[in-house]
This record gives sequence, structure tokens and C-alpha cells, in this order.
Amino acid sequence: MELKTVLYDRKNRIATITLNRPDKMNAWTMDMMNDVIESFDMADKDDNVRVIIVNGANKAFCAGADLSGGRTRASSESDTPHRDSAGQAVLKIYDSKKPVIAAVDGPAVGVGVTILLPMDIRLASDRARFGFVFNRRGFVPEGCCTWFLPRILGMARATEWLYSGRVFSAIEALEGGLVSQVLRPEKLMPAAIELAREIADNNSAVSTALTRKMLYSMLSEDHPMAAHIIESKCFGYMARSADGQEGVRSFLEKRPPDFKMKPSTDMPDFYPWQQEREFKTD
Repeated sequence: MELKTVLYDRKNRIATITLNRPDKMNAWTMDMMNDVIESFDMADKDDNVRVIIVNGANKAFCAGADLSGGRTRASSESDTPHRDSAGQAVLKIYDSKKPVIAAVDGPAVGVGVTILLPMDIRLASDRARFGFVFNRRGFVPEGCCTWFLPRILGMARATEWLYSGRVFSAIEALEGGLVSQVLRPEKLMPAAIELAREIADNNSAVSTALTRKMLYSMLSEDHPMAAHIIESKCFGYMARSADGQEGVRSFLEKRPPDFKMKPSTDMPDFYPWQQEREFKTD
């Protein structure tokens, strides 16, 4: 599949996915949804990719849905049933076996901010701007926002930002916990790449994929016993694995580890352990 609105690059075990409609501030369309989903599929199937970075072209991340046609072009042409495009992309990102780092420069509003929520680490430049503007446009939040946002921020901050619909600064995003660092624009991608290198060069890809799945799947559990059960299963699996043995050997021999296991072929048979869900149209 040819990518129309996204650039995809792989280098040194890092895949960079760049939203690329620079003349439209990378506004979201159905083509972009398809390209983001395809890009994450490509990265997930490629064992040479250890970490994914997502950014936007030309001093913008994503200015929201493309409304230039008088209605959101990010919506399905069919009136019923509606399935929001941001949510479809978010669910694909959520299912990624690879850690995802967002590098946000310029505006990230509407779908431009909701697609950030399933990404694991979010960095911003000091000129980034964020806004959950849906109610101001007569819409409601999408992109699985009402599931992710209270878990990331807590209800008080989530309701403030969703109800007001105002656009806020990178510093406010940092204070609220939406992003973990605010940097000068020229330092944003180098910082994202440095963090990606730290993950890609030192960790077992299978261990990292299992850790990511454990973190997200525990968000909806109501007792720590659920974590104890799945952590025990995953720890036991990795302790017996080639990567687990290599990790111990490399520590004892005081050398960097050389992990060989692949997420495409070497995940345990109990992965994924969450119940499958299907979007129903009736």
C-alpha cells in the first residue's frame, strides 16, 4: 500500500512516522487514518523496529480534522453507522508491540491530541499547543479519549480540558501530565531519538512488548492480584527464555546484552491475554 499522507522511515531500529500534509498543518483525513494504521502494521511486523517515533511535518503535529469541505473529511461517507477514524487509529496504536514516543511540535488539537493518548511517552516543543476542542465545534470527544484521558490525567484535569475546549500551552500540558518533557524545537527530535536509542539498544524486544501489554491491561483491573498473576506468567516465561538467559549472562560477564528473541515469533502462547472485542454496527 502506498502511503499518501504519512512518511515512514526506519533507521537504526527506530521507525519514524511523520504526519505529512504540511500545507494543511497535517490536518486529519480518512487517508491519514489509513496511512497511520498501515504504518503501525509495518512497524509491528518488522523485527528490526524496536521503537516508534511519531511526529508531524513543518512545525505542526496535527491541527485536527480537515474541515475544509464543510464537514469533517475524517468521517465515513456513510451516515450510519458512524465509526470515528481517530478511534480506529488509536486502537491500532494501543495494540502496538513496540513502544511509541510522540514528538509534538506546533498545534495538536482535536484528533491531533487524542491520537497522542495511546502513545507511551509524549515530548513537546515549547511552541506546541494542545486542545480538546470538540464541544466548541458541536461534537464530542473521540479517539477513545474518554477512556485514556482520565487514566492519564485524573478526572479533574480531564473534565477541565474537555469541558472548556480551550487551547493550552506545552507548559500546562507538562504540569497536567500530558507530556513528560518540554524542549526547544531544535532539541525535540534529538531528545526523542536519544530516548528511543536507550530503549532499542539495551532491552529485550519481547520483554518490552510484554511490559507494554501488562501496563495497559492492568488499567481496568480492580485488584493487584490480577497484576501478580500476569506478571508471574510473563516473568516465568522470560526467565526460561533465551533472552532471559542472555540477560543474566551479559550481566555476569559485564558486557552489553545481545537479545535475539523476536516479537513476531517468540511471544508466549498466552499473549495477548485480554478478551477480544468487536465493534458492532447494530
